[in-house]
Amino acid sequence: MGSDVRYDIGELGRPGGIGIRCQGVVHLYRTFEGHDVVALQGVDLTIEPGERVAFLGPSGSGKSTLLTLLGGIQKPSAGRIFLGDDEISRLGERSLAKIRSRRVSTMLQGSTRNLLPYATARQNIAFARLAMTSAERRNAVLDVDLLRRVGLADQVDQVVSTMSGGQRQRLALACAVSTGPQLLLADEPTSQLSHEDRDHVIELIHGLGDDLDTTIVVVTHQPEVAATFPRTVTMKGGRVGAEGRDGAEYVVIGAEGVVHLPTHLAEQWPQGTLVRIEPEEMDRLVVSRPGARTPAVGGTDTDTRGHAAPQEDPA
Repeated sequence: MGSDVRYDIGELGRPGGIGIRCQGVVHLYRTFEGHDVVALQGVDLTIEPGERVAFLGPSGSGKSTLLTLLGGIQKPSAGRIFLGDDEISRLGERSLAKIRSRRVSTMLQGSTRNLLPYATARQNIAFARLAMTSAERRNAVLDVDLLRRVGLADQVDQVVSTMSGGQRQRLALACAVSTGPQLLLADEPTSQLSHEDRDHVIELIHGLGDDLDTTIVVVTHQPEVAATFPRTVTMKGGRVGAEGRDGAEYVVIGAEGVVHLPTHLAEQWPQGTLVRIEPEEMDRLVVSRPGARTPAVGGTDTDTRGHAAPQEDPA
């Protein structure tokens, strides 16, 4: 597929990306044994319209749960979630269904969960567009052009169950963007793919994002995938623990001043370690262990949003 081949798939009469705002989001779920588990605890997060963000974190950190809340698939146990001006955490199921079908597309983990396995590629596109009005369908890009855009020109009438894993994932992406969503959510879109297919899918996600000017949020455990995004959010213990922006790494101050140490420091400084925090300037702190010759974290620069960025150790 030539990378210079492009198709306009954004002419659906709606603006580009939509912003996201989470305020104190908490989510609990109950296990089969009847125990309550806290998946998210006090998530505060803002994503600007058109922004592209990769969520990282270990298994059980809450990143996939947060994705389903942003897509209106689940409601939070507490807290507020806004898509643009709409507080989706307070909407009824009918309103949420309209948002899920028209403004937000969610790719669940595993391509087969997003497709009709015994239908063709063309039929899957048509199924994804069922909620669109007749006028929107007329203005939408032709299914054959959309499939050509994702490298499936020869699979238009091929049944999904006979496709390769990479082909199914590209079709799932085509279905997800076929309605021109303002927000694209993708949970591990490159898991279990070869390196070549992984790179192809990520290239398509960014390319289709360019065409749509949509907001994109991807959950991934692959550093190679996260590195292609201008912003990363690392989930730790159900909270936003760290962020990466334009190559700089930040820790995030949580409730009551809680800060998650970077992983390598948390291993060197286990729970219970005594540390000293000394202000040097208004926007700089020195964190050190008693008896250490130099601070293990030389200092942190804080910005007006309350993030903290580790700096190099002082000489």
